[in-house]
Amino acid sequence: MPNQNRSLISRLTQAPPVSDLRKAKAQLAEFVERARGEPEATALLPHLDEGLFRDLLLALADYSPFLWQLVANDPVRMARLALEEPEVVHPSIIHDQSNLFRRVRSGEMTRDDAVSAFRRNRNSHALLVALADIGGLWSTEQITQALSDFADASVAGGLNLILTETADLGRITLPNPDTPGEGSGVTVLALGKHGAGELNYSSDIDLVIFFDPETPALREGAEATTIYTRIAQQLSRLLQERTPDGYVHRVDYRLRPDPGSTPTAMSLSSAYVYYETLGQNWERAAFIKARPVAGDLTLGENFLKELRPFIWRKYFDFASIADVHAMKRQIHAVRGHDEIAVAGHDIKLGRGGIREIEFFVQTQQLVFGGRRPALRGRRTLDMLVELHNEGWITAQARDELSHAYRFLRTVEHRLQMVADEQTQRLPLDEEDLKRFAKFCGYPNLKAFSKALTDQAKIVQGHYALLFEEGPELASEVGSLVFTGTTDDPETLATLQRMGFREPEKAAETVRGWHFGRRAAITSQRAREVLTELTPALLSALGGTADPDGALAALDSAFGRMPAAVELLTILQSHDRLRLRFADLLGTAPRLANTVAQSPHVLDVLIDPAFNVPLVDEVAIEEQVRQIIGNPESYEDFLDRARDAARQMRFITGARLLSDIISPAQAGEAYAAIATAIIRVSFERVRQEFEADHGRVPGAEIVILGLGRLGTKELTAGSDLDLVVIYDFDEERRESTGHRQLDVVVYFTRLTQRLVAALTVPTRRGLLYEVDLRLRPQGGKGPVASQFKGFVTYQQSEADLWEHMALTRTRVLTGDHEFAKRVESAIHEIVAVKRDASHVCKEVRDMRALIAQEKGDDNPWDLKLAKGGLTDLDFIAQALVLAHAAEHPSLIGLQPEAVFQEACKGGLLPEDDARALVEAHRQFSLIFQWQRLTIEGAFDPAKTPPAILKRLATVAGLPDANVLLTHMNEMRQQVRAVFERILH
Repeated sequence: MPNQNRSLISRLTQAPPVSDLRKAKAQLAEFVERARGEPEATALLPHLDEGLFRDLLLALADYSPFLWQLVANDPVRMARLALEEPEVVHPSIIHDQSNLFRRVRSGEMTRDDAVSAFRRNRNSHALLVALADIGGLWSTEQITQALSDFADASVAGGLNLILTETADLGRITLPNPDTPGEGSGVTVLALGKHGAGELNYSSDIDLVIFFDPETPALREGAEATTIYTRIAQQLSRLLQERTPDGYVHRVDYRLRPDPGSTPTAMSLSSAYVYYETLGQNWERAAFIKARPVAGDLTLGENFLKELRPFIWRKYFDFASIADVHAMKRQIHAVRGHDEIAVAGHDIKLGRGGIREIEFFVQTQQLVFGGRRPALRGRRTLDMLVELHNEGWITAQARDELSHAYRFLRTVEHRLQMVADEQTQRLPLDEEDLKRFAKFCGYPNLKAFSKALTDQAKIVQGHYALLFEEGPELASEVGSLVFTGTTDDPETLATLQRMGFREPEKAAETVRGWHFGRRAAITSQRAREVLTELTPALLSALGGTADPDGALAALDSAFGRMPAAVELLTILQSHDRLRLRFADLLGTAPRLANTVAQSPHVLDVLIDPAFNVPLVDEVAIEEQVRQIIGNPESYEDFLDRARDAARQMRFITGARLLSDIISPAQAGEAYAAIATAIIRVSFERVRQEFEADHGRVPGAEIVILGLGRLGTKELTAGSDLDLVVIYDFDEERRESTGHRQLDVVVYFTRLTQRLVAALTVPTRRGLLYEVDLRLRPQGGKGPVASQFKGFVTYQQSEADLWEHMALTRTRVLTGDHEFAKRVESAIHEIVAVKRDASHVCKEVRDMRALIAQEKGDDNPWDLKLAKGGLTDLDFIAQALVLAHAAEHPSLIGLQPEAVFQEACKGGLLPEDDARALVEAHRQFSLIFQWQRLTIEGAFDPAKTPPAILKRLATVAGLPDANVLLTHMNEMRQQVRAVFERILH
């Protein structure tokens, strides 16, 4: 006769407040009707009218579909659990679970019956534990131990059934069939919370299976690995396969050595070799909790004894602190806010969560346990006591962390009781969160939130003290485990939540880094930093528009780098740099490549001056000169010039990417950088050249910039169009140096030296591509043009297209007074009175020739496409050359200003001018972004979707298709104007 004074009903102390009382009462009424129809459940009816038991059932009906289904489906089971003593029911379920194999062996039940019984026992036990937990009967320690005991019974009972069946098939011989595990040659170790006796309510169980290949249980010649691997697989199937009765446990075998390349069951000898030679600190931490639970328990105990030197070092192992902290950060996400957002918070992996308490304990166990045997226990709460007893933590730390652990484990159990899911994440929806707060026994969300945040902050404080030398604590995103060679489902889920469309590919990429597939990250230091950095890096990449593309770009960058430790260290140290670098990888691979070549360019992004929209030519030249400094050797100068250009172009691109400057301002800045580099390079080249050859008395020189450099519309990928002009005194043709040169040779070689300084690749990379073909006679003429010959050629021999080029010309550097003469001469050439119809015909013919040679049908080629930037430039140049004689104000302007000035002068209808200005502005904007983001030809089929989306966004349009349609319409307008003006 059950002891009614010890029954579950009689000992209830609490029940959660109900949120939806009407729904709960309706469900309870249905249950009452079912109970009336079951004679063995009628004793329950008096307790369903009022009292704590009724309140408890109402709460289950309201909050937990899983538990309510267990209640409603079997009133007889509910009556038994409620009216008997939990401490009697629990061991009876355990006993039955452990001995089902005997009932099958005796013929009392079939194997199918046993499969069902395994699951029905699990359902009964899950309901019992929930009632004892929610009703306040059992402590946290009793709950977790009861769950662990049941898991032990399931694994042992299941393995014994499979061993018996394997013996019946003649594959092994069991010394004692009544206790099949003894002498079976196989042992099952429980790790994690199961091994520690701290299992949570709906948890996977972490098992590793080892066997003795020399065991007498095997027949002679038998293949041990095949037999025991099959046993392991059958055990997993027995426990986790879902049937109409449910399942028993989800089984995880991935904590075995190198799970991607080893069988499910592993020989003891192979395991020993692995742990002695390759075992890592995370595996040491895992084995702290290891415990034999099934099979040959003595074999398992002996294995753990042999493994003690691996787990417990003879000295205080302080190096473990950094390694275990890295383990935690690999499971965490990147740095979050100081305040814990309750909605969506992960109470296991999040800040101030269960994992921090466990790592707080395990780390100190690893460090001190080798010399302090009392610290080798499995259970977290027991070890908090021992850490205090041994003098390693204060009584306050012991008590506060113990209380927090119990609190968090209780919340964890409530989360998992809702739907029997292994989740530790609080609801995101506020209404769901309010309901969950009441399920935890709190009157409202505010009270629950305060309790949670108070405990989390306490945990954070203690954990931070232990790891005060390490990086800041991280906030949660979920599991990120890249050990082994198989995909971790939780990691894939985390990657998917982060935004990766192909989480399997992302996981394989990261595993490849850890396995040393990229030479740049094979050094020990690089891999250490990478382990620490990976979660934060992935979270940063996940925040970009195209996480998969950004990760692929980073992997590609690693493949090109000789060593990555410098970049990784910088990214590890600075959150803002990490986020900006991730953005570059996703939306501006060109800039990301710059970082891969020269990681310290990232430093400029955290300089307050970065946010200043600098485009002023004088200020940019000053910065370029400051970066270059005063190098002693010419080779050092070339390297520093490349460093300066790279850094300044990177800043400009990053400012454009960050909306600090507009695309038009970016064009000015890129042109200013090129101008500054040309000036300082010419100064140094001239200095070096004159050291050998002296100067030509009375001679002067200027360098002209043409094309986009001339109009200050340069892009990230532009070449430099240059023309060099010099003049001299006919009476003094030779230089004064110890190696004299004739004036023509002198300026030819000086020009060649300048071009080499700008174009030659050094160890710091390339600087610019230079094009001198806009000089008189193009590629056939001398590289430097004598002034009189230049003027004569332009006045009498030059084609109109050469005068078109002069409309976009400015002096970049050279001798000041001579520069004025050159500017005046060019102005006169451009301003010559011309026949407008002849100009229009020549411009049309030139445009047709370019279309014939280079094509004009690619709608994404904003420069060459019909109605694109070339058409706009040609319209502007035609207006200048045809009308500058009467309208000199047209000279020296950028295209948009030409259109506006032509409109003022009555040369262009207002509607046409407005259309041309808008088209030029829009096309230049997109063109600038294309060149910033992609190196080489822009192919939309190969361009990451994030970049296409970014182009549409900067144009103020929803997507790339709409952008293309919009640009096509604008090009048609431009082409119509082109045809009208140049008719």
